[in-house]
Formats: sequence, C-alpha cells, structure tokens
Amino acid sequence: MDAPNIGDNPSSNVPPRPVVTRFDSTAGPTHAQRFLLLIIRLLFLVLLVTVSLLPFVGQISDMEGATFGTYVLPFLLTLAFGIAIVLLDVATPNKRLASVFGIYFGIVAGLVGTLGISVLLDLVAESWDLQPGTMQRAYIDLLKLAIGIALCYLAVSIVLTTKDDLRLVIPYVEFAKELRGVRPLLVDTSVLIDGRITALSETGMLDAPLVVPQFVVDELQTLADSSDKLKRDRGRRGLGVVTKLQQNPLADVSIDSATIPGGRNVDHMLLRLAADQNVRILTTDYNLNKVADIQGVTVLNINDLAAALKSQVIPGEQVRIEIVKRGEAPDQGVGYLPDGTMIVVQDAVQHIGSEVDAVITNALQTAAGKLFFADLSNGEVNTANDDEANAPLEAAADSAKPRVNDSPTSPLADAATNQPRATDRPTHRSKSTRRNPRR
Repeated sequence: MDAPNIGDNPSSNVPPRPVVTRFDSTAGPTHAQRFLLLIIRLLFLVLLVTVSLLPFVGQISDMEGATFGTYVLPFLLTLAFGIAIVLLDVATPNKRLASVFGIYFGIVAGLVGTLGISVLLDLVAESWDLQPGTMQRAYIDLLKLAIGIALCYLAVSIVLTTKDDLRLVIPYVEFAKELRGVRPLLVDTSVLIDGRITALSETGMLDAPLVVPQFVVDELQTLADSSDKLKRDRGRRGLGVVTKLQQNPLADVSIDSATIPGGRNVDHMLLRLAADQNVRILTTDYNLNKVADIQGVTVLNINDLAAALKSQVIPGEQVRIEIVKRGEAPDQGVGYLPDGTMIVVQDAVQHIGSEVDAVITNALQTAAGKLFFADLSNGEVNTANDDEANAPLEAAADSAKPRVNDSPTSPLADAATNQPRATDRPTHRSKSTRRNPRR
C-alpha cells in the first residue's frame, strides 16, 4: 500500500462538513419511521384477519357440516388479501398526498354519481313493472355496476389530470402545496465550486431561501476525496462555500436530505426535485440551463447576472486603465477594466506598467465578449510613481554625461547635428554627389 501524501492531503485544509438542516420535501423515511410503519402493517394484518373473520365464523358455526377446512380457507384468503395490500404499500414508498387524495376524491365523486344513476334506473324499472329475478332486471343491475365503475374511473382520471384547475371550480380545494412568498433556490454543485455566491449573499440582496440538496453535498465530498488534485481542490472549495453560507446571518440556507429514486446523475435529480417542489435552480452550468429551459424548470444563472452587471462602456467615454502587456500591433498596449473587459489602446506600448487615460473609439463583439479600442487622451500618463522612483537614477546618469556646451567643439557639433534635412531631393543622384559623412 502506498504511503499517503501528506502534502497533498493536509487535514487542516479539509473544510468542516456542513450542518444538515431539514427542508420540506419528499424525503425518504427515517429508521424510526420505518419501524413505526412495520408495527402499523403488522397491526393491520392482525385486525384484518380477526375482525373480518369473527362475523363469518359466528355464522358458519351454526351451520351443519362445517369442517376444519371451512374455517381455514377464509382465513388464508383474508390473510393473502392483507399481504397483497401490504406489498402494494411497500412497492410505492414515495406516495404523494396530492395523488392519494385525488384518487379518493375521484372515487367518492364516482360513487355519488353512481348512486344517483342507480336511483334513476330503479325508478325506470318500477315504472315498467320489472320484478327482481327477471332477465330484464338482471341487465339493469349489470348496467348499474358498469356505470358505477366507469364513473369512478372517469372521476379519478379527471381529478388527477386537472387537479391544478379544480380550485377554480371548487373553492378552497387544493391538491398541490402553494408556495408563499419567494420561491426557494436549489443550489447546484457548479455554484458552490464557483464561490461567487458567498460574496453575493453577503450583500444582503439574495433574499430567497437557499436549499442545498444532500446529493449535491455528497458529490462535493466525492470530489474532495478524489485522487486528482484539481478535483480535490474543487470539492474542498465547494464544501467550504457551503459552510460559509451557513455561517452567514444574511443567508437562509438549509440542507435537503431528499432522495430521488432512479436519478441518473446530479443534474437529473436537481431537475426532478425542482419540478416536484416548484422551486428554482441556481447554477452556472450552461448545459443544465438549456435542459431546464426545455423541461420548463426556472433557472437562475449567476453568469447571466454577472454579464448584466458589467459596466457599459460607450465610444467617446474616457477611462483610466493600466497597460499590462503589448498588443498584436507593434504600437498597441492592452489593459483591462475591473470587470475583465479588454481594452486595446493605440500608441500605448511604451506605457506598459503605467496607468493612462484613454478615450474609447470603437467596440467589437467577439465570442468571448466585447473588445474595446481606445486612443490615448492627450498623452496623459500616470507615471508619477515611476518618475519618483527613477529620479535618483536619472540624476546620476545626467551627472555622468559630458556636457556638450563645455566641449570646445560644441558649436561645430551643434551645427553638424542640427543641419536641416533636404525635403526636395532629386529622384536620381549624379555620380558626383557625395553623402555627407556626418549624416
């Protein structure tokens, strides 16, 4: 076994595990809940067998010819029916109260409709003098049974498919929980690794409750335990951001321990949880944003917010920037605004490392964003610090230079150096024309 690399895995850099706070969602049952469900199911089987069989046993006890099999067969049938009900309950662990109540409401509505139609058919049968035991009356009873089952099915189907609009017909009846106030934000893994949400929450402008699903925390922990150093750093940074959000008094943060059965990945579980709870997703993932738009889930992208908050620079505006490097052209200098926008300044290559005043002349839209071009504003350069730093060196250099005026040949040197250049040179020189050696 290889020895652990202490330098790559210091225990002091591991962020504390986030505190789990309960959030209202479709979370799975806890151990205590499972134990309570087991007791309820056993009690159901006992009551079903005993209470259902007591009247039946009392009736068949008075009958002649009752044997042991007469008692065993009803007991086994009743027990099998109860076990089937329990298995059906176990097979559907994530039941939604809205769906269950919708089915119950539909069955009740279907039975009420069936009762009214049955009374009407009985009146028709009495008016036609149809006596019980006749073929016509048997068809009427069959018709009542078929209509009752059909009405229950239609009522359940209508309630489940139109439960969101049923409140318009029946006031004060709701089948889905309506969120009051600001809808919470489900925080994606990319937002926690990005880290800008910490500064955003500290401003107090993020008033929506932040919900971090447990499977997102688990993914961050998996990254933090990875052997890849880059993934390990990303996971630890994400866990640290969760801890900072929980310690921020201006942020309402909770950990949702919901379990999404059949979730393929974190993005899929986020989309399902957001759709079920009618909440929004906070992310920086472009692909997740597009998939959520297709599925009709509301998504807030921090990158869109950052792009909207960028300062708008227009041609003719004067800005002060620092020239940090050389541009593509020989005389261009490149600087950046505080938001990262690149500005190419003409004739600024000699001012690298200094702040200059530039006037925006043009803007170009590229795939990475906007690119601005600018010219120096009247040649104003902020080189005060550079001048102060270089003043002693310049003074020493000036003192070391020989002064031209002290030389006895200074008039002749000045005359030779300051000779005017000819502007009307002939196109072709003659052979007798000689070049001035001093030039």
